Amino acid sequence: MNRLFSEFRASIVSTLLLAIVCCGAYPLAVYGIGRVFPAQADGSLLREGGHVIGSALIGQSFSGAGYFHSRPSAAGQGYDAANSSGTNLGPLSKKLIDDVTGRVADYRKENGLDNATPVPADAVTSSASGLDPHISPENARYQLRRVAAARGLTQGAVQAKIDANTEGRQFGLFGQPRVNVLLLNLELDGKR
Repeated sequence: MNRLFSEFRASIVSTLLLAIVCCGAYPLAVYGIGRVFPAQADGSLLREGGHVIGSALIGQSFSGAGYFHSRPSAAGQGYDAANSSGTNLGPLSKKLIDDVTGRVADYRKENGLDNATPVPADAVTSSASGLDPHISPENARYQLRRVAAARGLTQGAVQAKIDANTEGRQFGLFGQPRVNVLLLNLELDGKR
């Protein structure tokens, strides 16, 4: 009987200790760290005139010749964070092949590219989350001429804005250089 009470006491103490750590100390530590970095903890939201216009972490759809276009999204009706997901279509999927083929043709037509010009993969395929806010610098370069012409800017001026909004590898080691489309378009609109 003593052994039973000993085991019972140990399980109660373990449960209480884990509850204090997991339900008290850990959430308070995370909250405290979040208050040290409030912009990041609140979702890296971008505001204009007190209104949220986007997040630097979630892609948005842009249309019109004067804007850089984001990579395609498979999340709901496009960049819907509540429906984050990839397409889950395999490389042999007829639907995926047809979608990508159509996007390649549209991309070439929209940006005035000939059929021999290779199209960057991120211009015609969605990211794993469907929410990627970045495009490759190569994708931005292919869109540069269209955006510059639509805005009446020189290609050099638009390239300078691309360069200013190109992020390097994470910690100089991970990932690839990338351009945040929302930040770039806001800068082109003079809102950044």
